[in-house]
Amino acid sequence: MAKKVSNTTARKPGGRSAVDVAAYKIAVLVPCYNEAAAVAKVVKDFRAALPSATIFVFDNNSTDNTAAAAREAGAEVFQEKHQGKGFVVRRMFTDIEADIYVLVDGDATYDAPSAMAMIQRLLIDRLDMVVANRIDTEQAAYRTGHRTGNMLLTGSVAWVFGPAFKDMLSGYRVFSRRFVKSFPVLSGGFEIETELTIHALELGLPTAEIDTPYYARPQGSASKLNTWRDGFRILRTILALYRAERPLMFFAVIGLVLAIVSIVLAIPIFVTYVETGLVPRLPTAILSTGLMMLASLSAAVGLVLDTVTRGRRETKLLAYLSHRAPGEERRAS
Repeated sequence: MAKKVSNTTARKPGGRSAVDVAAYKIAVLVPCYNEAAAVAKVVKDFRAALPSATIFVFDNNSTDNTAAAAREAGAEVFQEKHQGKGFVVRRMFTDIEADIYVLVDGDATYDAPSAMAMIQRLLIDRLDMVVANRIDTEQAAYRTGHRTGNMLLTGSVAWVFGPAFKDMLSGYRVFSRRFVKSFPVLSGGFEIETELTIHALELGLPTAEIDTPYYARPQGSASKLNTWRDGFRILRTILALYRAERPLMFFAVIGLVLAIVSIVLAIPIFVTYVETGLVPRLPTAILSTGLMMLASLSAAVGLVLDTVTRGRRETKLLAYLSHRAPGEERRAS
């Protein structure tokens, strides 16, 4: 899907050279919860990789000295009281004004120098989102359970919404302003990455993926993810978004299943009626009739919600189109 780009330069097929990134207002957004052992390194690494950027750390009710460590390292620190990464991202996207947004976890597992290549790719190809495809450099960096879960969930999204990214759950992404300011954050937890991906796929936004190194957490830092709990939450989010974005297909499948069960139950009753003129199993006949009515109702609900969804999608697209494309802000000024 995406070609690997060097960390300093990038060129389009027509030969366009690297963009002057310093001309853009760049915000590095770092959501944190109990990352005192790692956040200072994240801030320092991104200050070195993107000297013109402003680093914003949003502390999500940490019980250690995450906020103090980030502030001492040179970041601007804010507090978000609603617990959950989704709430933090919502606050970030609402409050921070910039041309380019770099979203990265505060656990020091992502490669800060890769940010320049991701930003260059975003600007040169006028994209709305560039995702870091994690290439683990250490055995401890990417646990087997997380890797398997990521593959399964990525496959699920690709099956439902079309070809997706190799690393759908990556927490390292670069966004255009028009993506950030038109994205309706609905989730509250770690399923935010799934929502970001599906939003881009649903509206057909221009995106890319770049391979980046992925490192183990520094000593003293512990993952907040639970493979099974968060995996089920993400899967539930996919199903909920499928119901919201593909209601006709969702309810049509339910209606089809109900109709098949109804027909299977009705066949022997119908055969008996033809042979004898009697309906000996009245409860089964009533059940079959009820199931068929539910099947029809399900199909009708799908049709109505499909119309509503189309209108909602048009509204989101209009909100997206109300902002300039990446790079156009500089030209306009």
